[in-house]
Amino acid sequence: MLLRIDPASPVPLFEQLAAAVRSDIGRGELTAGDRLPSARELADSLDINLHTVLRAYQQLRDEGLVDLRRGRGAVVTGRAADYAGISLAIPQLVLEAKRLGLSASALTALIREEYNS
Repeated sequence: MLLRIDPASPVPLFEQLAAAVRSDIGRGELTAGDRLPSARELADSLDINLHTVLRAYQQLRDEGLVDLRRGRGAVVTGRAADYAGISLAIPQLVLEAKRLGLSASALTALIREEYNS
């Protein structure tokens, strides 16, 4: 598992880290039962603050994608398969929207409308 962050990005580091893990889950590179690196290992390897990694892991826990247990670390949950299924549908949705000439903002508006109804 290779996680990358961009310190120059306006996106907070913890959000970049959580997004990278989500992306790996969506692509099937991380599956249920896989362990993520310890927060300390990841912080050291990325040269970022330990609390930044912990915040990313907590966000993923709140989304139900990882289980955090003292002594066991962060483990990908069974919900990862559901997440991966949605991730597989997104490229098809985007392709169809492009075929129809919808802009990204129009597609986003349609999704928001459906999500909020």
